[in-house]
This record gives sequence, structure tokens and C-alpha cells, in this order.
Amino acid sequence: MTYPIVPTDPGVTRQVLAENPDMMVVAFRFDSGAKGALHNHPHVQSTYVEAGRFTFLLDGAEHELGPGDSLVIPSRAQHGCICHEAGTLIDTFTPRRDDFL
Repeated sequence: MTYPIVPTDPGVTRQVLAENPDMMVVAFRFDSGAKGALHNHPHVQSTYVEAGRFTFLLDGAEHELGPGDSLVIPSRAQHGCICHEAGTLIDTFTPRRDDFL
């Protein structure tokens, strides 16, 4: 199944790649300078940088990530990012983010 590309924040799009009730894989594509707003959710999230350069804020700590880097975001942790070089994040959520469907 092919899922639609959905605009989220300015300069950011989201596309579900695969999902079932237990897990979801999502591609987020960022223009340079775009931001993923600070937020939290009950899902555990892993983020893998496919391309681009990002600064992630995770519970007040900054993490500089580039291609091939990843991190795990615990349930309910406050997080967001700034994109310094256009790129793509591949995020996995458990359980599935039903709000993305």
C-alpha cells in the first residue's frame, strides 16, 4: 500500500511507509532550516538519519546527528529538531501512531 505525503510543519512532510497495530515506520522529509516542533507522545520512537544534518533536542539535551546516526526517544519525552542540511528521517513508532493514518 502507498500512503500519501502529508505536510506537517513548514518545510516538513510525513509519509507512512509501513504499519500494523504494534509498529509504524514513517519518513519525514525536511527542507534546510525546517523545524520539527517540540512535542511528546506516549509512543517509543527511534529516529534514523537517512540524509541531512539535524540538531535534536531531547529532554533538554542537544544531539547533533548526520547520515547513519540514530537515537531512541522514550515514551513521553519532550523532543523536536532543527534541520541544518535538507534530509530525511526514518522514524519507527511503537505502538502505531493512529493519528498519522
